[in-house]
Amino acid sequence: MSAAGRSSGIGAGSMLAAARLDHPGARCRRGIGDAVGMEYVSRVPRPPLGGLIDDLYYLEGAPPYARLTLPPAPAALLIVNLGAPFRIRGGTDIETAEYADGCVVTMPTRALEFGYPLRTRSVGVHFKPWGLALFLPMPAAELCDRPVTIEQVWGRPAIAALRDRLAAADGPHKMLTLLEEELMRRLCETPGLGLVRHTSSVMAATSGAVPVGDLSVAVGVSSTHLAQRFKELIGVTPKRLARTYRFAATVFSINPAGPIDWGDLAGGAGYFDQAHFGHEFRAFTGLTPTRYVEVRRRFLREHPGHALDGWPLPAD
Repeated sequence: MSAAGRSSGIGAGSMLAAARLDHPGARCRRGIGDAVGMEYVSRVPRPPLGGLIDDLYYLEGAPPYARLTLPPAPAALLIVNLGAPFRIRGGTDIETAEYADGCVVTMPTRALEFGYPLRTRSVGVHFKPWGLALFLPMPAAELCDRPVTIEQVWGRPAIAALRDRLAAADGPHKMLTLLEEELMRRLCETPGLGLVRHTSSVMAATSGAVPVGDLSVAVGVSSTHLAQRFKELIGVTPKRLARTYRFAATVFSINPAGPIDWGDLAGGAGYFDQAHFGHEFRAFTGLTPTRYVEVRRRFLREHPGHALDGWPLPAD
């Protein structure tokens, strides 16, 4: 499976860290090279949640930076915050908002900026692009680029009770079990899921290279119908999801520690030319490709081996 064949945005109670696209069944990672460090524990849930979710995770510790920028990735996220409130800004034209109980983020089309306290603690879910829809009371399109609190989605009594159970749990693995049980209770039928899941999986397997028109023909529906279903369940159009898969696969093919031939990279990823490649990079990250690598190298240099290394970028 390609790098973009799986997706997740590594979340944190006070941070969203990134699309780590390859998950073993369970793992524990602790950042190194930091005075305090950060612990990250994750595991893949049992069926049927495994077809909707990349992993459940626990994260605790000191964020590497006061603010992190998270470029759009083919993933959705739910964070249950167990620490001090964190803040999210969904774009330069959107005001920063505070999240105390946690947040729900459908697949974004622009970078998110996370700001958080000195220490963070949370559990969360890294959904496949279509997975979050089964736990939402509204179409995903209504939340596109508009992160909301969990209270707005599940209600105050439910999230308060869940946070109390999690806070009293004996260790990360018990917390993840409680979160999995909560998701199983909330699992519901969603019309059109099979169609969206199938076509999205084809995009993932091809790193977004398959023509969207070919997908609609292959599944026997009009492009308009397919786009409507994608907007309802993922929040974006098929074309946008394909672009995001391609960008994520391209970024994960970059080794920031070594020399980079940008022309070869752009051509291998299927971009028309370097100008097209540079435009996509700026659209997704706000940075040129060379500036992106400089920022990534800064992260590696200042926080080698950190649990959040891979996708988020320092925003300060």
